Amino acid sequence: MSAGHHADTKEHGHADHGVDHGSLRGYLTGFGLSVVLTAIPFALVMSNALGNQMASAIAIMAFAVVQIVVHMVFFLHMNTRSESGWTMMALIFTLILVVIALTGSLWVMYHLNINMMPGHDMSQMP
Repeated sequence: MSAGHHADTKEHGHADHGVDHGSLRGYLTGFGLSVVLTAIPFALVMSNALGNQMASAIAIMAFAVVQIVVHMVFFLHMNTRSESGWTMMALIFTLILVVIALTGSLWVMYHLNINMMPGHDMSQMP
C-alpha cells in the first residue's frame, strides 16, 4: 500500500478490502424485487387465487425462499467471490445446521404427538 492510500482509508474510517458495497441501482433493484415478492403472496392469500390452503402455503414458502436469496444478493452482497468464498461456505454450513435442527425438532414433535396424546387407542378399548 502506498502512503496516500493508507491515509485515505484512515480518513474514511474503513478499508475497502475489495468488497463490493453495492450501488443505488442494486439497492433499488433489490427493494423492487422484495416489494413484488411480498405483494404476490399477499394477493394470493387475500384473493384465494389458488383455492387450496396447501397450494397457497407452498407458493408462499417458495416466494419466501426467493426473497431470502434476493436479500442475500442485493443487500448482504453475498457471492462466491467475497472473502474467498468463506461467506458462502458459512451460509451453507448454517443452512445444514438449520435443516438438521428443524428436521429433528419436527420428528420429535410428531412422535410425541403420536405416542403421548390420549385418545388414539380409545377405539380399541372394550
